[in-house]
Amino acid sequence: MSKPWFRVKKYGYGAGLPYGWQGWTVIVLYAVAVTCVALSGTSEDHPWRYLAMVAPLTAIVVFVAWAKSDRPWRWRNGEED
Repeated sequence: MSKPWFRVKKYGYGAGLPYGWQGWTVIVLYAVAVTCVALSGTSEDHPWRYLAMVAPLTAIVVFVAWAKSDRPWRWRNGEED
């Protein structure tokens, strides 16, 4: 397996901070895309259009984080695997 892009959380469910430069790149591109959507004015005029544009971006980031995590996602209570 290649080097993971994200680490799983020690507490809770899902991924935490990015692990490699690829993960940070995904997060930065996501932040830029959401900022561009927000600055386009759709959030003020049509909040549902804003949601329709941001939801797929968020789904893509969640999928990439899930696929490129170092371990499977599950609920964690701080115990070591």
